[in-house]
Amino acid sequence: MTRAIQIRQHGGPEELQLVDVQVGQPGPGEVRIRHHAIGLNFIDVYHRTGLYPLPMPATIGMEAAGVVEAVGAGVAHLAEGDRVAYASNPPGSYCEARVLPAMNVCKLPDAIDFETGAAMMLKGLTAQYLLKKTRPVEGLQPGDHVLFHAAAGGVGLIACQWARALGLQLIATAGSDDKCRLALANGAAHAINYRQEDFAARVKDITGGRGVKVVYDSVGKDTWDKSLDCLRPFGLMASFGNASGRCRRLRPACWPRVRCTSRARRCSRTSPRARPPRPWPTSCSMSWPAGRSGSISSSATRLSRCSRRTATWRRARPPARPS
Repeated sequence: MTRAIQIRQHGGPEELQLVDVQVGQPGPGEVRIRHHAIGLNFIDVYHRTGLYPLPMPATIGMEAAGVVEAVGAGVAHLAEGDRVAYASNPPGSYCEARVLPAMNVCKLPDAIDFETGAAMMLKGLTAQYLLKKTRPVEGLQPGDHVLFHAAAGGVGLIACQWARALGLQLIATAGSDDKCRLALANGAAHAINYRQEDFAARVKDITGGRGVKVVYDSVGKDTWDKSLDCLRPFGLMASFGNASGRCRRLRPACWPRVRCTSRARRCSRTSPRARPPRPWPTSCSMSWPAGRSGSISSSATRLSRCSRRTATWRRARPPARPS
């Protein structure tokens, strides 16, 4: 028997219970790991509260580091006694030992301690897929501006360093002056205390009114609307978290038809009688809010889902004026 932290229903921290569980032998393609350190992430809160529901009872936790105790058939890259770390589904790292798919586990170099290994995996992989895989249609080049919310958190501090290495001008937002200084010390080009300043207005000032190519947003409800105002034409809105609450659900079928009426991208509704609304893809669950500046092209209305529940929206370039 080994000990684990489980929940039997969704709710607050009081639902976390220390229980005894049986850990069996690994099957084909699996390993059993004895944990030395366990990573804590905001997604654990989402699982506990039910924002991302799990079947009950559930052992939560997404990452950990430890030593391989047993190896199942067909596993070639790991052996008993290896120091390892992981950050992936299925949840269940809040425990002393567990069995999980070996394909999700990698060796931990001797130069990296267990605590660092357990803390960096999920956050580092998140920063990697955002900056390297979740990019606007025009790509990202050195000197481009990107906006990163909650930049003083675990993912944000890695992203600040990575963005600087890529030559990007990362505009960080955080909830205090101390956090802004921390983001700047880790590579952010600019930092905005969004509790004291209008971050959308500051972004426009920093970028000379052009806006940013990408917004990376893990805050959710509190930053969503203004983040859309920060995007330049063909910009990308990447929502990968809901720390302040779920973004309001918008129905694609209710999108107004919009058209650009000036270079300032002021938009007006096209008469439904003059132009019947086009049916929207039913796979979308969120949409461009009515009244926002800019326009939406038909090719930009499809919602693409990336790993770790990241959703991306692309803003269309205003149509060129006829000469």
